[in-house]
Amino acid sequence: MRARIYQPARNAMQSGQGKTKHWMLDYAPASSRDIDPLMGWTSSSDTQTQVRMSFESKEKAIAYAEQHGIDYVVQEPHNRAHNVRAGGYGENFATNRRAPWTH
Repeated sequence: MRARIYQPARNAMQSGQGKTKHWMLDYAPASSRDIDPLMGWTSSSDTQTQVRMSFESKEKAIAYAEQHGIDYVVQEPHNRAHNVRAGGYGENFATNRRAPWTH
């Protein structure tokens, strides 16, 4: 059973960094998913894929995996670049703009 330890990325619909400070441990699927012929639902007999554990730090997640004999892979996070221009969206409607605002 293999697990992945990672820090989740921020939600694409928000600019905030909420729920991105913790580290997660997810299990990789051990068996493939099947399609139910009657209903068309996707199902699997592997219940470990439903388990997602949260840890305060990467070290605690690694310690948990090693303590329980879980083979793991650590994925380092891609940090957000801080190249946001000054003023942001409100600068489009400023009264002291150098050039007129156009579409």
